[in-house]
Amino acid sequence: MDRFDAMRAFARVVETGSFTKAAETLHMSRTSVTQLVQQLEARLRVRLLNRTTRKVNVTAEGSVYYERVVRLLADMDEAETSLASAAASPRGRLRVDVPSPLASMVLVPALPAFHARYPDIQLDLGVSDRMVDLIDENVDCVVRGGEIANQSLAARHLGDLRLGVYAAPDYLRRQGAPAHPRELQDSHHRIVGFVWARTGKAFPYAMRRGQERVTVQGRHVLSVDDGNAYLAAGLAGLGVLWLPEYMSRAHLANGALVPLFEDWRMDPMPLYLAFAPKRHVSAKLRVFMDWVAALIARHAVPPGR
Repeated sequence: MDRFDAMRAFARVVETGSFTKAAETLHMSRTSVTQLVQQLEARLRVRLLNRTTRKVNVTAEGSVYYERVVRLLADMDEAETSLASAAASPRGRLRVDVPSPLASMVLVPALPAFHARYPDIQLDLGVSDRMVDLIDENVDCVVRGGEIANQSLAARHLGDLRLGVYAAPDYLRRQGAPAHPRELQDSHHRIVGFVWARTGKAFPYAMRRGQERVTVQGRHVLSVDDGNAYLAAGLAGLGVLWLPEYMSRAHLANGALVPLFEDWRMDPMPLYLAFAPKRHVSAKLRVFMDWVAALIARHAVPPGR
């Protein structure tokens, strides 16, 4: 038995709550993971996990041992990556999930510079607005807009994105330009609906001008759950959009979008990078987080504004 392989297998079973899921994330067979944990229990002469046909629970002794194993594995990883060559050039596979517009408009165009600096990091980029289970799917981190609902995750605030309201010229020619946000509730106006993955519901937009406050729900003929599709629908004239500035900038410049309600304001959208707190923050994840934070800072509202 390789003791460290057994410790990794045990820790992953605790984190996923399943031998099958642990085996998938470790790219091993379920039988191998089961045998490693059994050999570890035999060596320690203590039961670490309670198994039933439906679920796996950690025992009291297993919980104490798990905390020590996590620290030990983290120290071992840190010792390896702290070598001069590894510190100068972090290496390995990094699995990240980000919203589709942020990927296509901000992250991917900037990746050549990242890979020039860190050529030995293999980045597997998931592009979606869906809910991602970091443990079950073995994802190192996710970037998401809005507050992080899962309080069990560690989160790093990357910045706040200023929002604006826009429509395509074709839509305004057909429906007219609304002078007040309340007009978007009228029967002849339409918004493009966006359904948030974590709630399955459309998001009402709160707007303010001086002491006046308005919450806009609006009506839609199309609702989507992907940021790129949301933007495409607005450019096609299917309704009014609420967008971060990084998504609207190029389309404003070429006249494909027209700003609305420029004397109104909305709270900026916070952007977070979230990761599993019990996992060691490796050198490759640390440099990626720092790079993303610096990249987002170019698009975020300056602090204090």
